[in-house]
Amino acid sequence: MSTSKKIRLPAPIGGRVELLIIAGEHSGDQHAARMLSGVLAKRPELNVAALGGPRLAAAGAQLLRDMTATSVIGYVDALKNFFYFKALFREILRWIAEYQPKAVCFVDSSGLNLRIAKRMFDRGLSVKAGGKIKTLYYISPQIWASRAARRFKMALYLDGLAVIFPFESEVYADTKLPVDFVGHPFMAAHVVLPVRYDPDGPVLLLPGSRGSAVRRMFPVMLKAHASLGERDAVALYPSSEILAILHASNPPTNVELRPAGEPVAAAAVLTSSGTMSMRCALAGIPGVVMYRAHPVEYVLGRMIVKVPYLGIANLLIKEPMYPEYIQGAATPDVLAKELRACLHDPVRREETAIRAEKLRAVLHQPAKGNASDWLLRELV
Repeated sequence: MSTSKKIRLPAPIGGRVELLIIAGEHSGDQHAARMLSGVLAKRPELNVAALGGPRLAAAGAQLLRDMTATSVIGYVDALKNFFYFKALFREILRWIAEYQPKAVCFVDSSGLNLRIAKRMFDRGLSVKAGGKIKTLYYISPQIWASRAARRFKMALYLDGLAVIFPFESEVYADTKLPVDFVGHPFMAAHVVLPVRYDPDGPVLLLPGSRGSAVRRMFPVMLKAHASLGERDAVALYPSSEILAILHASNPPTNVELRPAGEPVAAAAVLTSSGTMSMRCALAGIPGVVMYRAHPVEYVLGRMIVKVPYLGIANLLIKEPMYPEYIQGAATPDVLAKELRACLHDPVRREETAIRAEKLRAVLHQPAKGNASDWLLRELV
């Protein structure tokens, strides 16, 4: 990524801004856009700027910079683009200090957002430091899985937090940070899941979005699927990089490669532990979770991450809706056996439907309202 040109964010339209939204990834852009649409439906006069992506722009924000075009995954990408992000970080702080929005709402992406919140505090810009800018956060970092001590720094820098999992409110109970559960974005009105259950559909293969993990898992997925006979499969890819990795595994003709986000109906799913696994769980698709990482990465990860399950659906309902097979336990034979049960065992299908309903109940929108309602209250 080139850093030869100095980064300069445009001035807010009309010279003033009441809300700045910072969402550094595709998913954050999507969730923030839905939240902003609800806000502007009730307060269309608000001047809103965003560091986000095309969805926030379409929702009505002035897009200062497309952050989704430069999002990175992993330490290697971050190091390669270190000077770019350092310059962007400095420019974001300059812009905030000059134009003084009434509030900054950070969305997910804790690596960037918590650093900005801290620097705003250090410079006396935020309310918590005696300044005028309220600092808000939507979609908590997963501190319940790792680095739980971050909650105390968040309580020091932030004025409000909206969480999407009900148990997250309890995680911050020993801090003075106001926390509101606003329901999960997947349960919002008018949201249509990109997946649905069809007992006559193909097997859905979801190897994830991280190249190194996809290289380890997709060949295993293909072998497990091959044991099912002539059953068709659909494998979803989120980017051209992942598509190239899938092609390199030489999938057979009955495995279709399809862009993530396109609607798909499936009879069973073999998935990594990412966001799509919860979409499938909400849709009631029977499935199984697998994960294979580099041995060193796995050992380090288990030292940091302290949760009983990898799959978020399993964590939420506190039982294995999707059985999990990790590292060497994720063999083609074991995974094929699980998929056959998903396809042919009526008890397995019934249990999945019951647990899907339980999951939906856990994530439903609370009486206090959704993320838009929360943000409107904070902007008063």
